[in-house]
Amino acid sequence: MFGKRIGVDLGTANVLVYVKGRGIVIAEPAVVAVAQRDNSIVAVGTAARDMLGRTPGAIQVIRPMREGVIADYVTTEAMLRYFISKVLGRMSLIKPEVMICVPAGVTGVEQRAVQDAAEAAGGRRPAHIIPEPLAAAIGARIPVGIPQGHMIVDAGGGRTEAAIISMYGIVVTESVRVAGDRLDDAIVGYVKRRHNLIIGDRTAEELKIAIGSALPLEEELTYQVRGRDQISGLPRTITVTSTDVTQAIQDSLAAIIGAIRSVLERTPPELASDVVDRGIVLAGGTALLRGLDRLVTQEIGISCYVADNPMECVAMGAGIALDHLDLIKRAQPAEGEWLVSF
Repeated sequence: MFGKRIGVDLGTANVLVYVKGRGIVIAEPAVVAVAQRDNSIVAVGTAARDMLGRTPGAIQVIRPMREGVIADYVTTEAMLRYFISKVLGRMSLIKPEVMICVPAGVTGVEQRAVQDAAEAAGGRRPAHIIPEPLAAAIGARIPVGIPQGHMIVDAGGGRTEAAIISMYGIVVTESVRVAGDRLDDAIVGYVKRRHNLIIGDRTAEELKIAIGSALPLEEELTYQVRGRDQISGLPRTITVTSTDVTQAIQDSLAAIIGAIRSVLERTPPELASDVVDRGIVLAGGTALLRGLDRLVTQEIGISCYVADNPMECVAMGAGIALDHLDLIKRAQPAEGEWLVSF
């Protein structure tokens, strides 16, 4: 291959890699299995996730990303190296040009950690970084290069970011550490309180995907859940309804709605008018939650719709952004620039 250009969505829950001309080539969980004896990598991605809750004490399964930022630098670098080498293949000697996403609200130190990890994993120096809301908007095919306001809400695994974007720049943004993981935690807590049953995060995620909804459904769905009885300590199976899940996640969804409302309250009048005309776009894995777009429309009073392939928007936007580096750099603030030294 001759100088690949790739975009990486280094998410809390999943890592997606976009290669120009090929589309999304990797979409795997951001999970790594590590042998505690010598800190060697046992498995990465899907293979590691399959080990969650099923490994002996000598093997630890971890998620090196927390709330959109690096929590374990060494493991994150190893994970990135694995995915980048998987894209390039063994025969490639040319380092790829990498654009990697970070949350809009991260510090300069966190930005540098992501950039260093991408470079150490095999990316060409310097690696570029881009705020996730901007990447999501580009990936959703929103015409962000024109002087008009567009609102994107990127709800991923670790955090939700709402932003107003115009001319490749972020005008107003709000970030809350509430997204898919927090919804899972809320479901775990609800099942424990309501049914005295202890379930794992992965079971909660399966429950959320199977019957979860932001609003009550006309036809209620049910799902069989297995866990450990809190009183007897023995395995038990219960039936959970979609209404149960809706009640469990209401507080978390309220925080997301609050972030959207906060952004709109600080948006200049002309751009706010554009948003009313064009609506709000939802991206990220949590955008797939049933009824979330209708909940936003109901609470905010502005039409809201889910982007095509919402889980892929950030990675696609990062890859596409490599074709517009100069325009994007021009729109970034002078202090703490997002796109670092091209």
